[in-house]
Amino acid sequence: MIEIEVNNRKVKAEAGEMILSALERAGVKVPTLCHMKDLVPSGACRICSVEVEGYKNLVPSCSYPVLEGMKIKTNSPRAIRARKTIIELLLANHLQDCLYCVRNGDCELQTLAIQYGVREKRYLADRCEHFLDMSSPAIVRDQNRCILCGKCVRVCEEIMGVSAIDFINRGSKTVIAPAFNQSMNVSSCINCGQCVMVCPTGALREKSSLKEVTDALHDPDKFVIVQHAPALSVTLAEEFGMKPGADIDKKIVNAFRRLGFNRVFDTSYSADLTIMEEASELVSRIQSNGVLPMMTSCSPGWIKYVEQFYPEFIPNISTCKSPQQMLGALIKNYYAQNEGLDPAKVFSVAIMPCTAKKFEAKRPEMSWNNIADIDAVLTTRELARLIKMYGIEFDSLVPNEPDMPFGKRSSAGKLFGGTGGVMEAAIRTAHYLITNREMDDLVVKEVRGLKGIKEMKITIDGMVLGVAVASGIMNAQKILEEIKAGRNDLHFIEVMTCPGGCIAGGGQPFNTDQKKITARMQALYSIDQNEITRASHLNKAVADLYKDFLEKPLSERSHQLLHTHYSEREVMV
Repeated sequence: MIEIEVNNRKVKAEAGEMILSALERAGVKVPTLCHMKDLVPSGACRICSVEVEGYKNLVPSCSYPVLEGMKIKTNSPRAIRARKTIIELLLANHLQDCLYCVRNGDCELQTLAIQYGVREKRYLADRCEHFLDMSSPAIVRDQNRCILCGKCVRVCEEIMGVSAIDFINRGSKTVIAPAFNQSMNVSSCINCGQCVMVCPTGALREKSSLKEVTDALHDPDKFVIVQHAPALSVTLAEEFGMKPGADIDKKIVNAFRRLGFNRVFDTSYSADLTIMEEASELVSRIQSNGVLPMMTSCSPGWIKYVEQFYPEFIPNISTCKSPQQMLGALIKNYYAQNEGLDPAKVFSVAIMPCTAKKFEAKRPEMSWNNIADIDAVLTTRELARLIKMYGIEFDSLVPNEPDMPFGKRSSAGKLFGGTGGVMEAAIRTAHYLITNREMDDLVVKEVRGLKGIKEMKITIDGMVLGVAVASGIMNAQKILEEIKAGRNDLHFIEVMTCPGGCIAGGGQPFNTDQKKITARMQALYSIDQNEITRASHLNKAVADLYKDFLEKPLSERSHQLLHTHYSEREVMV
C-alpha cells in the first residue's frame, strides 16, 4: 500500500491502481462518461480529469496510476473548468431536443450539464446529420445523440464477443456504426441490448412497442392478454424508487388490470412447461444416443449467436421454444379455443427484461397457421413508462393473483430469471424423470451465483451427468471452443446471453451495478426457499395442461406448438 493526498486528506492506495479506483474507495466521487469497471481504461472522454500538484496538465483519473506522495485535487477551479468545457463541447454537436429523448431525466450527459451549471450555448458547431437507424427489430441507433464514449463498442466486443459495431471514419467524421456504416439489420448484432445498457445518452435505445400496445388496449375488438417474465417482479420496483430486489409480483398483476389487460398470465408457468419438455428432451437424447451436449434455447440472443458464428452446434440446441413463445402459442391456440376467442383478435403481449425478445417474437418460426405467437414485447423500462403514463401509484396497489390456467407456477420456474436457474430447475425435474423420486436437497449450489462459468458433475442412479452454465456470450464461446477441441464430458449446457442472466438483461432499469444484480439474484433464491411447490413437475396447472391437451412431454401436439427449429443464417436479421 502507498499513501496519497486527496483534497488535503491522506488516503491509502494500492501501488499501480488507477487514481479513479483509489478515489472511489475513499468515497470521493469523480464524474465519468467512458469508464467501464473491470475493463482496461480508454481515457476517451477526459471528464474524470483531476489536478495533480507539480503536473503541467490535468490527468485522466481513470487511466493514470497512483504514485507515492501524489497530491490530488479533484475539484480545483482548473479541473471544474475543464469538465464544464468538455460538457459544453459535447453539447455543441448534440441534439438539443431533450424533451423528445427517451433518456430525458435519465441521461448522464444531461445530469452532468445540470451538475456543472451549463446554462447557455457558448460553442457553435456545424452539427453532423446522421440517419436514424430503425432497421433492427429490437434496437434503435441514433448517431445524432452519440458522444463517442465508446462504451457500446467495448461491451459488444470485450464482454459479448460479437463486435457488431465499431468506430469508423476519422476526425470529425468519426461515428460508431456497423461495418461500412451499414444498418444494424445487416450486422452481426444479436439484439442483446447490452450496448443500450451502457450508453450514457439516447444514442441507443430499444425499439418501443408502446403505441401498438396502447392502441390494442383501446381497441374494443381486441382481447388483450399479457404475460410477465420471472425476472420482472424483482427488478421493476427500482423504476419506482424501491430497493433493488424488492419482489412486487402480485402488485404487478394489479397494475396490469388497471392498465386494461383482459387477462394476466405468468411466464413462470411456461418456464415450468419448458422444463417439462426440455428435461424430457435431455433424458431422451441421453437414452437414445442423441446429439449431446444439449444446449438451452430460452435466450434468443444466444440462438442468433450460434446461428451466425457456430452453426455446427445448431443440432445441439434444444428444440423447445422459449417460455415466452410457448405461452404465446398456448394463448393463441389452447386458450383461445377453450374461451371461444378468435385467435386473430387476441393481442398477446409479453413483458420481458430483454430486447432480444422483440427479435424472437418476429422470427417466422414463432407462429402457427400464419398467426404470430406474440404480437408485441415490452421491456421492463417500457412497462414502467406505461404505468407512469396511466398515473398508477404502486404504493396504493393491492396484491392480486394472475389468471388461470396460466397463473400458477413453481419456484423453479421463477429461478429462470437468473443465470443457473434453468439448469437448477432442469436438474430437479430430470432427477425425478429418471428416478421417479425427488432430490434430497433441491438447492443445487454449484450452479448458483454470478460466476461466468459454473460446472458440476451430478450422479443420478449411477449415471454421471456433466453440466455447465455460461453467463454471457464470451463465456459460452469458451465452452464451445473446448467442445470443438474434443471435450466430451458435458451433457447439458445452459447459456444466458447477458452476464447475470435476465435480471441483468438489456431491457432492465438503467444504472445497474453489481450490487443491484446480486440483490435481484438473492430475491429469486428467497422466493424459491419460501415456496411450497419448488419443482416444475409438481406444478398441478402444468399437469392439467398435459392431461387436457398435450397428453405428455414430447408428444406430437407439444412438438407442433412448443418446439421449433433453427438454421444457419448470414449476418442479418
